[in-house]
Formats: sequence, structure tokens, C-alpha cells
Amino acid sequence: MKKLPSTIIFLLTLSSLDAEQVNGTDAPEGKVHVYKQVDGTNREIEIFFPKNHAPATKTVPGIIMFHGGGWGGGHRKQFRYLCHYFSTRGLVAATVTYKLATKAEANKAKGTESRKRVCITDAKSAIRWYKQNADKLGIDPKRIIAGGGSAGGHISLLATTNPGLNDPDDPKGYGTSVASYLLFNPALSAGDAKDPEVDFLQHLKADFPPAIVFFGSEDNWMKKGWVPASEKMNLLGIKSTDLRIAEGMGHGFFNRQPWADITLIAADKFLHDLGFLKGDPTLAQPKTGEKLVRKP
Repeated sequence: MKKLPSTIIFLLTLSSLDAEQVNGTDAPEGKVHVYKQVDGTNREIEIFFPKNHAPATKTVPGIIMFHGGGWGGGHRKQFRYLCHYFSTRGLVAATVTYKLATKAEANKAKGTESRKRVCITDAKSAIRWYKQNADKLGIDPKRIIAGGGSAGGHISLLATTNPGLNDPDDPKGYGTSVASYLLFNPALSAGDAKDPEVDFLQHLKADFPPAIVFFGSEDNWMKKGWVPASEKMNLLGIKSTDLRIAEGMGHGFFNRQPWADITLIAADKFLHDLGFLKGDPTLAQPKTGEKLVRKP
């Protein structure tokens, strides 16, 4: 049997980790809406509402999350646990299905255009739908938190900073900027520079909103992708990014307990400090001893 190249093995592993359900953290399904149709295929957004939420009388911040899976796999269920939790904390939370980059798109992308483009366009459509329906959903369109895991972290960053890659059928008059980010090992790459449309560094500006970012210390995506982004943030004077490290952990560590709860508690406190949440986290800190280390 022919041995697979190491890069392919790495990407397969990445996709498996990103698509993995959060172990030991079952969550109910949310209410599914269609945010657009493409060639007869529904693009879905699954929304979790706080108990007794009354959109007509009260608006709350919203969260919109994008799953990982190497831009070609994964499922929105990856963030059901997170979305359900934050709905119990009083927020409206959504997890999104977006177009995945197929092998055909990958073959087309051998030039300068990255296969990742299609994912970003859908993410922008989902954010615009979320804002367009803010009154019906009972969310404040000026207090939306975006985020995702691995490829989803990359997608959320580009969808909210790149003015391009728009679907011409999107509703007019709705931007995609957000108030904050929850980023779980976002997969940024030096290779993205080949296509400026998918390169976060080329769209990073000094007004970048507050973000909490989680990485395992053994995750190569941090060294190759996030470190250069952090260096540019320092040059731009951005001081609002909170980096948390799980010592000894690799890519996708947040998908498994106890890290799923540990990262959620940290994200909860982060959003509380920004004024998006009230009170203390309702999750109990795991007693297994694992801790996140805050990095400057």
C-alpha cells in the first residue's frame, strides 16, 4: 500500500479533530432556520434561545459560531454544547452550516484563489441574516460575538474583517463586523498570503475587537499562524486579545472534557468582563487539575 504524504495525514487528522463531537457533553438541538439557499440546497443556522426569551420586549447579545473541519468537513453540532450553555446564561447563540470546500474546489484553487473562499462567503451571509433578523430573534445587532474552532476560527475572522467575498444576493445594508470573538485554535496559515482574500493578516486593523483565544501548547497552528498575527497586533497597538494556553495539549483539545468546560468558563468570564453577561459562570470548575495559562 502506498504511504500517504505527511501533509495529507496531518490534514486528515485536523479534519477528524475539528469534526469531533464534544465528548461527554451532550446538548439538545436548537431551532433550525435557513439563512439562504444555493442551487436548491439550504444553508442552515441552528439557534438556541434563553428560557422565556421575549424578543418583542428585550434584546440580548448574540453569539454566532462556525465549526471546524479543515474547510472541507465538520458539522455545526460541534458548537451545540457551547451555544446551549450560553443560552442558559441569557444570550441568543447560533451555530452555522456553511459550504464546504470540496475536492473540486481544491483543484480549482491550485492557482492563486484559495478553496477557503467559499466558506467565508457563506459565513458572511449567515452573519448578515443574523443581523437582518435581529428584531425577530431578540438580539442586539451591535453586540454580536463571532467565533469558531480551527478552520471555523479562520472563517469567522475573515468573514468579519474582509470587505470582499460577498454573496451578491445578500441583503443590502448589513455589515459583518462584530463586537468580540471566541476563538478556539484558529487555523491561520502563512500559506494564506498567496490569496489576500483569505489572509487575516492583510485585513487586520487597529480597531480589532476584543478576543479570547485558546490554544494547546503543542499546536503547530499557534506557532505558524497565531504568533505572526499577534506580532502584527502588537505593531498596531492592539491590547484587547486574551490568549489562553492548555499546557501539553494539541490541536482540538477543547473538543474533549474537561477542557470543554474549562474553556467555556474562561470564555464566560471574558464576556462578563466585557459586559455581555451578568453573574458568575454556572459551570463548575473541573476538579481534575487542568488549568489554562494566560499568556501576555
